[in-house]
Amino acid sequence: MPNTTLLLDSTRPVCRPMNTNDGCPKINSAGVLVSCHVGGVGMNKDSLHWYALRATYSRELKVRALLDDKGVRTFVPMMWRRKTMGGKTERKLVPAVNNLCFVYWSRREIDGFIKGFGENPPANYYWDRTLNRPLTVPDKAMEDFITVASSYDEDIVYLTEVSDKLREGQMVEVTDGPFKGVKGRVVRIRKNRRILVELPGFLAVTTNYIEPSFLKVEEDCADE
Repeated sequence: MPNTTLLLDSTRPVCRPMNTNDGCPKINSAGVLVSCHVGGVGMNKDSLHWYALRATYSRELKVRALLDDKGVRTFVPMMWRRKTMGGKTERKLVPAVNNLCFVYWSRREIDGFIKGFGENPPANYYWDRTLNRPLTVPDKAMEDFITVASSYDEDIVYLTEVSDKLREGQMVEVTDGPFKGVKGRVVRIRKNRRILVELPGFLAVTTNYIEPSFLKVEEDCADE
């Protein structure tokens, strides 16, 4: 069996209540940067952001294909899964998170895409219930998440809950190797030093083992 760990519960709320105010940035109760109110009241619906879409009936790959055909940038986290049938074991890339597709598009275009299917759209927004708007992901966090998740390494770990203890890890930037440029927190999982990249209030992924010499401490680094 592959070592990729998926610690997810699709029944849990997408966004837990967060402490917010009228300014920027938004900070949740754990002191983690959530957003700069991108997509809130008065937003420009023509500006591009990373949105999280919830596909229906496990159609995240179909949603990705439909959007890819339109030339829209998308990302579906994938993982290797082994399946044995008839004495033969096959290794196949499958979605790591059921029903999830990220899309880099404008709110106006996504609204039109969804409404174009009438009463049975293949996807809808993940909704930030506190800010009362579709969930958006900061660009830097998303790019780093894609870098790690796209490695398809069988030892990466996905998390929907990030404990306060993990958030105590030192903030660093990876300076070499396949994850060069990624910023995250040093954590220890399965006895290995890893870098945790969090999509605030939603999802996180950790790298495999990282050499200490590849890490640069970010003394004043804040989540972006």
